[in-house]
Amino acid sequence: MAGSTDTRADSDRADAYFIGLISGTSMDAVDAVLVRIDNAGQPTLLHSHSEAYPQAIRDTILPALQQPEGIEYGRIIQIELALADLFAQAVAALLRQSAVRPDQITAIGNHGQTLCHRPDAATPYTVQLCDNARLAVLTGIDVIGDFRRADVADGGQGAPLAPLIHHALFSQAKQRIGVMNIGGIANLTVLPSTRDTEPAIIGFDTGPGNGLMDSWYQRHQGGRFDADGQWANQGQVRTELLQQLLHDDYFSRPAPKSTGREYFNLHWLATQSALSETLAAVDVQATLLELTAQTTIKAAQQYRCEALFVCGGGAHNPCLVQRMRQLAPELEVQSTAVLGLAPDWVEAVLFAWLAWCYRHQQAVPLPSITGGQHSRIIGAHWYA
Repeated sequence: MAGSTDTRADSDRADAYFIGLISGTSMDAVDAVLVRIDNAGQPTLLHSHSEAYPQAIRDTILPALQQPEGIEYGRIIQIELALADLFAQAVAALLRQSAVRPDQITAIGNHGQTLCHRPDAATPYTVQLCDNARLAVLTGIDVIGDFRRADVADGGQGAPLAPLIHHALFSQAKQRIGVMNIGGIANLTVLPSTRDTEPAIIGFDTGPGNGLMDSWYQRHQGGRFDADGQWANQGQVRTELLQQLLHDDYFSRPAPKSTGREYFNLHWLATQSALSETLAAVDVQATLLELTAQTTIKAAQQYRCEALFVCGGGAHNPCLVQRMRQLAPELEVQSTAVLGLAPDWVEAVLFAWLAWCYRHQQAVPLPSITGGQHSRIIGAHWYA
C-alpha cells in the first residue's frame, strides 16, 4: 500500500474514493482515512485524520459500556446524534486536508461506536452507535454502516472484521504470518502460507488490549492512557494476580470468539481477583500489561505464526511491544509499517474497503473468522 497523495480520478482504472471511519474500544479518537480503491479492490491510503473524542461524549459513553443494557433509550438517541456530529467533523477535516470535494467520494464506510457486543447471549446481538442518516445528510456523502449484525444473525461472532483487510493487504505466501491489532481489545489474524494444507484465514479476539490498562490508569493517574507504558514500567508484575486473571475461561476457549469492554473492564478485574484492590496500583498496571503481552503472544504461538506484525494503539507502547518480543524471540515482532501501512490507520482502511465491497455486492469470507455459516455481503446503505 502506497502513501501517495494524488487524488485525481483515473477513469481508465475505474478508481473510486472512499472514506473509512472507526471509533475503537479505546475511545481516544475517531480515525478517518481517504482511500483510493481500484477496480480489483486494492486500496491505497491517501490521507488520514484523527479527531479527538470530546470529554463530554467519553463521560457519557464509558459508564454505559459497563452496563449497556441498562442505558435508557433516550440517552442512546442523544449519543447517536452526538456521534454523527463528531464523525461529520472528522470527515470535514479530512476533506479540507485532502482538497477533495464530497461529490468525489463514493461512500463513507462507518463502523460506529460499539456500545455492546453479546454474540454468545441466548439471543445474540451487537450494537454500534451512530445516526448514519444524520451523518449522510451532514456530509453530503452516502454512508455504508452496520457491518456486524448480519453475521451475528447468521450464527457468527460479528467480530473481528479486521482479518478481512489484513488478508487483503498483508498476505505473504512465503510464511505464515500473524497480524495483531491491539486496540481496547486485541485481535489476531493468522494468514496462511503456501505450505498450509488449510488455506482459511483465522481471526479472533485474544482478550484485553489497551482497554484495561487505560481504565486503570484513568482511575489512579487521571490521564487517558499510560503513554509509552512508562507507569507500568515502574511497577512489578504480581504473579499471583496474573495467574488469577489468566484463569478466566475466555482465554482457553477455542476460536472463533470475540469479546469487548463490556466484559473485560474494571468490574471484571475486581471480580476476577480481589488482589487488584489491595496491591500497589502501579503493580496492577504492570500486571495488566503482562496480561496483554502473554495472551497475545500465546495466541500467535498456538497458531504457529512465523512472524507477527502489530497495529492499533498498542503498537506505540514500547514497553508492551518489547515484552512481546521477549516472550517470543522467534517471532520477530514488528509494526505493520514495515508492510507499508502505519499501524494507526489499518482499521479505518478496513471500513473504507468494506464500503467498497458493499457497493460492488462482494461477499466477504466470514466462516473461518467469525464462525458465521456463510460468506456474505455485509452492511447497510444510507443515502445522502
